[in-house]
Amino acid sequence: MTAALTAQVCVVGGGPAGLTLAMELAKRSVSVVVLEQSGHFNRSFRGESVSPDSVWLLDQLGLLDRLDGEYAQMHHMEIIDSGHTVMRTNFSDYHYPHPYPVELPQPALLSALAAAGREHEGFTLLQSATVVGLLRENGENGAVTGVRARTPRGEITVNAALTVAADGRFSKVREMSGLPYEKLPLDRDVIWMRLPFPAEWDSNTYRIRIRGGEHGLFIPTHPDSVRVGLNIPKGGLRDLRAQGLSALHERLDRLAPELSDTVRSQVRSWSETSMLDIFTTVVPRWSMPGLVLMGDAAHTLTPILGQGVNHAIIDAVTLAPLVEGAFAAGGSTAELTTAAAEFQRVREEAVRRSRGLQLRQEKLFALDGRFGGALRRALYRVVDGNRALQHRVLARAYFQVQQPGPIVARKVSQRPSPRV
Repeated sequence: MTAALTAQVCVVGGGPAGLTLAMELAKRSVSVVVLEQSGHFNRSFRGESVSPDSVWLLDQLGLLDRLDGEYAQMHHMEIIDSGHTVMRTNFSDYHYPHPYPVELPQPALLSALAAAGREHEGFTLLQSATVVGLLRENGENGAVTGVRARTPRGEITVNAALTVAADGRFSKVREMSGLPYEKLPLDRDVIWMRLPFPAEWDSNTYRIRIRGGEHGLFIPTHPDSVRVGLNIPKGGLRDLRAQGLSALHERLDRLAPELSDTVRSQVRSWSETSMLDIFTTVVPRWSMPGLVLMGDAAHTLTPILGQGVNHAIIDAVTLAPLVEGAFAAGGSTAELTTAAAEFQRVREEAVRRSRGLQLRQEKLFALDGRFGGALRRALYRVVDGNRALQHRVLARAYFQVQQPGPIVARKVSQRPSPRV
């Protein structure tokens, strides 16, 4: 016999988007069941970059104090192209309450969100629960009324007035719904690895290294490692593996010789790396009766400037009060459909701007050859030399929610910096 649960909202996906939404709904006395496919929160190489707006939101939600000591605060970002620094940003120059991005391991964030959610009646989190089908009213074209899920104890159904797909960039619920979307592959993929942090670097700086058509991201990761992302041509993993690990080591030699010895001692097999398929997804319509998409399920972005977690959290705090209002008005399918449409209307332009900024940066990274490299370096130097222009460019990514004002964030250094 299939067990059945009933809630006002069923959230599919227990990542930052789904758990933030569920916590906010439970806080508003909306009953919610979260179904998470994984049995744990131990996610490597996923969404650790949290932009200043989301740090501010976490503070507003009462979560930042819970996470004290769990994250690394970033004070600078530098871009070095062909051995020369072409751009350097000091986040202290941005006069917002929380100007600093942070690197926050996702297990700590998800655990804090789940703990906060459990403090409210009506919050239920089921892990190791895989959604296998949507429940429909009056046949396969009717309104969504919940989901069927497979768990270690057997199949369950969750009946809900609203189902929320927060199940990520490869959303199964999006596929099941039949909502149309366009997946736009970019020209590169990224090989990720984690290495011990080099003694000569300060741990509060994002580093981007470029040489010709190669580039790498070097991200300090709490508490004492660096997350490295190296670009490869789209679909190029097989060719790179055919060349052997030495090709990966040599690529890192060209971009960050400070890590040459470390990568050879730490990365001795391909299993110690992870490949991220880089693409963006455009979904014209984020909802249908009884169902709404959010986070990566609605608008997959690239890793540049850490926008995935940022938009997930902003989505959650935008959607929660709209859903609360729809239930306060009666909770009919029509009222929830209107709330979902308003959610997309409010959020779509900000997502479009972030996607555009990321795609322009992707094109800069891809410039190669003598002329292309010179053009890229010249453009970065123009932005670096014009403080107002630099602020305008980065504010589009980092400061979409906060209003300008005095800095209230306490500046935290992970270790003494040997550099100025």
